[in-house]
Parts: sequence; structure tokens; C-alpha cells
Amino acid sequence: MNVCIIYGGKSGEHQVSKVSALSVFKNLDKTKHNAVLIGITKKGEWYLQPQDEKLISQNGDYLTIREIPENRVNIIPGGRENAFRIQEKALSTDVIFPVLHGTYGEDGTIQGLFEMAQIPYIGGGVLSSSIAMDKEKTKIIWENAGLPVVPYIAVKDYQWENPEEQQKIIARAEYSLRYPVFVKPACAGSSVGAGRAENRQELLLKASEAFQWDSKILLETSINAREIECSVTGNKVFTAYTPGEIAPTHDFYDYEAKYLDPKGAALKIPADIDDSMMYRIRETAVKAYEALDMTGLSRVDFFIDKNDGRLYLNEINTLPGFTSISMFPKMCEASGLPYALLLEELIKLAIDRFENKKQLKLENLE
Repeated sequence: MNVCIIYGGKSGEHQVSKVSALSVFKNLDKTKHNAVLIGITKKGEWYLQPQDEKLISQNGDYLTIREIPENRVNIIPGGRENAFRIQEKALSTDVIFPVLHGTYGEDGTIQGLFEMAQIPYIGGGVLSSSIAMDKEKTKIIWENAGLPVVPYIAVKDYQWENPEEQQKIIARAEYSLRYPVFVKPACAGSSVGAGRAENRQELLLKASEAFQWDSKILLETSINAREIECSVTGNKVFTAYTPGEIAPTHDFYDYEAKYLDPKGAALKIPADIDDSMMYRIRETAVKAYEALDMTGLSRVDFFIDKNDGRLYLNEINTLPGFTSISMFPKMCEASGLPYALLLEELIKLAIDRFENKKQLKLENLE
């Protein structure tokens, strides 16, 4: 099959995507599949890339994006396997592997494009991807499903810009959440724009920084927590894999700790938890996944309160990191599913979902 790996993108996680994409490319079984590489620049332009690993990797760490004008990619709605084109030439595509993180990658926008092109793709659909990107909407759905979430307050920019409304929000946060308070953009990935406020002055500063990334932010209770993650795959039958634990060396697991500081965190797989908690996390991860109508894959993130042992859902990542040391593939591997076979499973799930959807009656077309 022709597997189209799309990477880069316009989000703040552009560079991380290029690292993940190299791992996917290296581990894809070339005896079964032909890799078609499309790089998206930070400006949002799409370019076909060479398939020779020596030409496409930079120091062996990540895939580059060569902006060759004659390799600019166009998309034909309804084009199916021939939807991607360079000038008049079709790039035959059987399935898309979007190795994209954050905005314009896992927020439902590009998934809608794939739907219009009518090509199978790996990961959640338009609605589930869009909802999961919005931390407030995700929490609302999880709360409605009876799942435990961290106490929070959602704030829109127009509310914060109103001095009287802002004072009410601050008073509410100080009363119901109490300091320290976590501040984060509602729709941004990898902890970009997130910070912790120890007092009112810091809350004002962190809120201002978070609003640079999104028009809506969340204020959350700061929990003295252990951070646990669990990989989940499936469309109709779901598998939750061995949970892992992140032990940050920073104040919290921010963007720098994840990607810039090689000693930013210790990763433990399996997590150092008892069998009862292990079972509960895996069970809750599947419930969280199902509640959002997820398909393909996701990484579900948890907090365990160090003070009272309570379990909370933190967030869900619909296109998690795929580097060779990323938690998602490592947790799958710990459960007996190595990286290369994981890719095969995700390709199968993408095609199965596409074929099942084709059987549905959409309209009485003549």
C-alpha cells in the first residue's frame, strides 16, 4: 500500500512532528508499504519530499521539509486515492498517516480535509478530534459520563478583558480552586502557553501568556500529582496498554521538559502502581476514549493525587508523539506490541473505519 506520511504543520509543535515522522518512516515495513512523504511548512504549504532517508533526515534526528516549487501538492476533493497531486500527476495514496501535533493537525481541521478527499486516515474523526482538542469541552463530556476531572474554570478572552468580570473570575478561582492555580490554553497541545500561578499577580501574568495561544483558557486546581499515561487503540473493540509514569524534574511537565531538556523527566514503564490502580486506570482510559467517540488511537493522561490517592483524568492526546522514545509507542511495546506492528495495527484500523463508513447510507443520491 501507499502510506502517505504527513508531517510538519503550522502549530507550535512543528519540530516535534518532524522528529515523530522520522521514527514512523524508519519503522514502516517497506516490504509491505511504499512511503509517500508530504511535509507541511510553518506557512501551511504542502510539498512532496524525497524518499531517500539520507536526503530527508537532518543529522538522523528529524525529517526535513524541502520547499521545491514543482513539488507543491494540491488536493482534489473526492479524488480518493488520486486526491493528492503535483501539477497534473497523481500521488497514489491508500491511507494517510498524519504525524501532526496540535493546531491544524489533531483538531479536526485536517481530518475534515481527508474526509472530503475520501481517503482513509489514521486517528480520530472530525468530531472526536475537534472536541478532544478543546480541554473544556472534553471535561464537560467526561463529567457527564461520570468520569473524574480536575476542578476547573473556563474563561473566554472577552470575559477576561472586562475588568468587572475579571475580578469576579479571580475571586471565584481564589475561593474554589485556591493557589497555586494552573493556567493553560483550552486548545493547544504539549503544554504550550501553560504555567502555574502562586498568587494573584502571577495569575494575571500567566493568563496573559495563555491568551496568546487561544481565545479561551482554563484555570485548574494545582494537584500535587503523579502523572500517569495510558495508550488506547481501537474502533469498536478497545485495548488499553500498560500505563507509564512521568516523573518531571521541572516544576511540571511543560513543553521544555518534554522536548528541550533531555533530563526534563524520567519515564517509567510500567508505572509503579499496584494492580488495583493499574486496572482502574486502564478501565477509565477506555471509558474516556469511548465517551469522545475516539477511533484509531489516543494517549489518555491522568493525575494521581499524592496526598489522598485520588485519580483524575487530565487530558487526551489524539495524535501523540511517535518518536522512538515517546510514551505512546513505548507503552504499547511494554504490552507486547512493538513499534512496527503498532503501525500495522493503526493502518488496519484506519482502513476498517473507512470501509465501515462506506456502508452507511448518507443521502438518496441518484
